[in-house]
Amino acid sequence: MASSLTKDSVTPGTPGTEKTFFGHPRGLATLFMTEMWERFSYYGMRALLPLYLVAPGGLGLNAGTATAIYSVYLSLVYLLTMPGGWFGDRVWGPRKTVAIAGGVIMLGHLTLALPSSGTFYAGLGLVAIGSGLLKANISTMVGQLYDGPDDPRRDGGFTVFYMGINLGAFVAPLTIGTIGESVNWHLGFALAAVGMGLGVLQFLIGSRHLAPHSSVVPKPLSAQEKSSTLRKAAFWAALAVVFYAIVGFSGHYTLNWILVPLTLLGVIIPVLVLTNIKRDKSLDRAEQSKMSAYIWFFVAAAVFWMIYDQGGSTLSLFADSSADNSVFGWSFPVSWYQSVNPVIIMALAPVFATLWMALARRGKEPSTVVKFCGGLVLVGASFFLFLAPLGIAEGGHKAAAMWLVAIYFVQTCGELMLSPVGLSVTTKMAPVKYASQMMGVWFLAVTAGDATTGLLSIAGVNLNKTGIVAAEATLAVVAGVAIWMYRKRVKQLMGDVR
Repeated sequence: MASSLTKDSVTPGTPGTEKTFFGHPRGLATLFMTEMWERFSYYGMRALLPLYLVAPGGLGLNAGTATAIYSVYLSLVYLLTMPGGWFGDRVWGPRKTVAIAGGVIMLGHLTLALPSSGTFYAGLGLVAIGSGLLKANISTMVGQLYDGPDDPRRDGGFTVFYMGINLGAFVAPLTIGTIGESVNWHLGFALAAVGMGLGVLQFLIGSRHLAPHSSVVPKPLSAQEKSSTLRKAAFWAALAVVFYAIVGFSGHYTLNWILVPLTLLGVIIPVLVLTNIKRDKSLDRAEQSKMSAYIWFFVAAAVFWMIYDQGGSTLSLFADSSADNSVFGWSFPVSWYQSVNPVIIMALAPVFATLWMALARRGKEPSTVVKFCGGLVLVGASFFLFLAPLGIAEGGHKAAAMWLVAIYFVQTCGELMLSPVGLSVTTKMAPVKYASQMMGVWFLAVTAGDATTGLLSIAGVNLNKTGIVAAEATLAVVAGVAIWMYRKRVKQLMGDVR
């Protein structure tokens, strides 16, 4: 996307210069481009991951194990946004944390490019760590560009930022996916490293346009806290090393010794984190009330992402084995399906943003609660639609590619109802004490959803079966309707946030 910098007036006190980026603070351009390149590397690797895991020339795993690894990996990426936010709040500040994170992600992709199964899993771990450090902090810096929660440009700014995510996600499967599938898997992973390198370079050059307080550590660790944190980290690391050494040398080690604990952590930790924040007695009554309302949004998002993220695993593996991946006789790589969602977002995100602003001027914009309900119902509808190609495949035929495109289209409309609004409402409702960490809490909803998918796969549940797909679709629709029925109560808990 070409940047559009024009002379424009800005709200007094808003960070940035007189120049704007689509009417937003100029720093949004820096964060837009950084996130675009990071998503290029991430989604390119992600498009290849499940296919590489099952390919004879890859790791040659079965579909259930591949789905479990994919889901656990995604769960881990978003789980690590919580400590990522903590580093931004307590150690490095958001800006420095993002710069370091980019370097770790690039190293991870380079490790994935090495032709060894051992280094492959190490590379996944590095990319997950870097992504966790980056995601919570870069979203926080977007919020810092605006003049408080009531800045009318705030929701639109997050939507523009979201388009940067999807521009990178669109190009990645077409380039990284094609090279990985058609030329060499590891060359595709190497190309992802190049993309992340460009993202880091761009961030360092453009960081002067960011809000000055993005370099500030909001609550730096004291010397005593640093010592205590290091001791605890060393203890748990040593415990893990000893445990897995015993399991390995005793001959009992299997991949599930890694997958099961990580999926359980992906479900348990989000609950513990929300409980800990809710019980914090230093929060005033208004902050406590907002946190009670936020739990509703969190649960809704977890259900949404549980289904939505199967677009890269369940749907991708279905396409690999049971779909006719061609249009008018022209065949294309399976990884290209992963470009359908971002290209639809880029087409529809401005439409949604314009619609919300037009309705807001007339006092008719749907509330955040209603938008969330719409997102849940739509993602449920996408899996009801999935029942059609499943039926075709069970009849011994190849399902047409357009069935999958239609599923991704419905999911994307649901995403535009829920995800940008979720990012924005998190920054609005976050207690001051948990500013960056609350972005990590938002991403823990993805962790909970993906961990649930991982647990189902590990338990041997075939996620491409009609009954399972219908059950997931019904769960999403029922959850959406239930939240809509309690919308007045949730609005009361939100206080002054709309």
